[in-house]
Amino acid sequence: MLVFKPTTRRIALVTTATLFFLIFGLPLLLLLLAAFTRQWNGVLPSSLTLHHARALAAGDQGAALLHSVATGVAASFIALLFGGGGALVVRGCPPSLRRGLDMLYFLPVALPSSTIGLAMLIAFSRKPFLLNGTVLLVILAHVVLVMAYAYATISAGLERLPHSLEEIAGSLGASPPRVLLTITLPLLLPQILAALSLGFALSMGELGASIMLYPPQWVTAPVEVFALTDRGDI
Repeated sequence: MLVFKPTTRRIALVTTATLFFLIFGLPLLLLLLAAFTRQWNGVLPSSLTLHHARALAAGDQGAALLHSVATGVAASFIALLFGGGGALVVRGCPPSLRRGLDMLYFLPVALPSSTIGLAMLIAFSRKPFLLNGTVLLVILAHVVLVMAYAYATISAGLERLPHSLEEIAGSLGASPPRVLLTITLPLLLPQILAALSLGFALSMGELGASIMLYPPQWVTAPVEVFALTDRGDI
């Protein structure tokens, strides 16, 4: 009952906001400030600059950002195709088989991304699947890492989908492909957009597998950030 008292709610709100700022907001605020800092020797920066912001659109940093965007778009769409398609197929499977397929889809989430990168490096370094040193291998690694989220998002949407609408459409003579295209997928549009957005966001921040697989001509933004930081260029 204490939670519903105005004083207790205000204390909880202030405590939550303070912790959120200290744990999440303050590091990002200082990082943002550092991005516009030319020199920082004291408590606050001694001079500011736009040089770092301009560098995002040119040179290695601009190329790395473009590579991450392209990888994220490709990986999120491919993950949606296979993850969402898997969710549609698993929907009609027996419970025991469904649990097994769920485990296979979520297995990459339980492993460090560097382990996924190492596994793909070993698997695709020999013929007939020689993909080591290619952009395609980087994209495939991102697909593996984000597919579980697409699968989970579409599965959650299917759980809330009324079966009666598809059954009525089928009883009126609509073929399964037509039911899928005109009933199921339009109703799943919010989940489809959410899966694409989440996959893109996760791909944009992926480092562990990318740093093990990227070819010299396809450095992604997290790898570039790691390389710059490693050289002391904050």
